[in-house]
Amino acid sequence: MVQLRQLRYVVEVNRQGNHISAAAEALNTSQPGMSKQIQELELELGFSIFQRSRNRVTGLTDPGREVVEIAQRILNEVQSLKNIREDYGAQEGGTLTIATTHTHARYILPRVIKSFVQRHPLVRIGLLQGNPTEICEAVETGKADIAVGTETMRPFPSLLRMPCYQITRSLIAPKGHPIFRVKTLTLEAIAKYPMIAHDPHRSGRWKILDAFEKKGISPMILFNAVDADVGKTYVEMGLGIAVMATDAFDPAHDRALRARDASHLFEASTSYVTLRTDTYIRRFIFDFIELLAPRLTPDHVRATLRARERERAAK
Repeated sequence: MVQLRQLRYVVEVNRQGNHISAAAEALNTSQPGMSKQIQELELELGFSIFQRSRNRVTGLTDPGREVVEIAQRILNEVQSLKNIREDYGAQEGGTLTIATTHTHARYILPRVIKSFVQRHPLVRIGLLQGNPTEICEAVETGKADIAVGTETMRPFPSLLRMPCYQITRSLIAPKGHPIFRVKTLTLEAIAKYPMIAHDPHRSGRWKILDAFEKKGISPMILFNAVDADVGKTYVEMGLGIAVMATDAFDPAHDRALRARDASHLFEASTSYVTLRTDTYIRRFIFDFIELLAPRLTPDHVRATLRARERERAAK
């Protein structure tokens, strides 16, 4: 008889790049025990889920890919049942896990989380940080309830991504930098100075470099900063200037720096809230989304989810 833990093991091994040891560590179990359970599941099904070479898992078989997809769906449904129990079992608490980028976690979400905690003091909040693609993967695999971030490097057809707001960009440089004496800020003026760029996995970098490329300008990139705070550190040291999200500049803390609006030069990024469409969404999650983007009311989100399900059913 197929067991939930067997499905959980299969999904985790696939998630960990076919490394059983890493999957066992992630689920806090033993590698031999996990291998045995997977083998028992394969015997029950009558086919191999994983391809093996010298007792080492190397990938999924064709039916194995179907098993992983179904297993993930079943695990999502089981979690949905637990969520329904908590929502209607007079339990006001729970856990909300948010996957988000550094800029959102540091500069955009704090005010939202503060309001949310005041409204739901018994809900525990967890933050997972990564680039836009990684945070959507966290939602896709069930590690996070929602993701908040900008454009991703690949599509996520199984997820619902709803736009929240636009993120504009500003030029950041040390106080007194010559760039602030330029009457009209242009790409040519910015390119005269070394630049601290974004991590290549973030949409901000694409949009910034695309703007230069369209003008035939090659800016001098000193190095890539992993996040806005690291970038500002090196800007403050005088190693270069940076173009980053306007929200990432905090006058109260960044006293040695100045910001200048550059929204006329660089395309804005869209920030999205991302959900799975195949799971029950707890009521406090709807509240969090509405605090983040007031136009995304619970009724609006539910209607959008229903519309997405109708689209999928019609295919």
